[in-house]
Amino acid sequence: MKRKSIIGIDLAGKETNPTGFAVLKHKKIETSSVYTDEEILDEILRTKPVIVAIDAPLKPPKKGALRRADRELIKKGYRVFPPGLSAMKTLTIRATKLNKLITEKGLKTIEVHPTSTRKALNMPVKDWKTIQVIFKDLGLKGTLEKRRLTPHEIDAVTAALTAHLHTQGLTETVGDDDEGFIIIPKKGDWREIRL
Repeated sequence: MKRKSIIGIDLAGKETNPTGFAVLKHKKIETSSVYTDEEILDEILRTKPVIVAIDAPLKPPKKGALRRADRELIKKGYRVFPPGLSAMKTLTIRATKLNKLITEKGLKTIEVHPTSTRKALNMPVKDWKTIQVIFKDLGLKGTLEKRRLTPHEIDAVTAALTAHLHTQGLTETVGDDDEGFIIIPKKGDWREIRL
């Protein structure tokens, strides 16, 4: 990987809840929890990433609870929360607003779904401890060597990893222009990933 930063964000629905934030640069991953949109934007601008991967719906469905991207993922055997559900609406509204702020700064964003990424790469989906060990086995250094990561940070690292694979042409895109796209890795095994 070139020495350019990639950011992964596991966005919380509310600013009072922790958002997982990960910066990937040349096999080194630094993670943290951030809260406000302002804090997130400041961190992004300070890092100057080549791409920002966000785990949250970046566009709402035109009608109903699901977008075309969500339906396509479900058809492929992935489980997603419908963005049109009332519990997800707060997150979708926040993500849409934040995405606009990021892209207005000239930065590229993609929507990702870490659970689907891990499933596509033959990783455990929710076994946080094992997932962190896998990240180390991939050769990642940084925060994950120093302490146990929170589930939000693990999702943020997974988001950054998805963006890295996207820059390598190792992902597929589902969805459409109207309701947005979700990026997931092509099916494979995490042991084959090269950072």
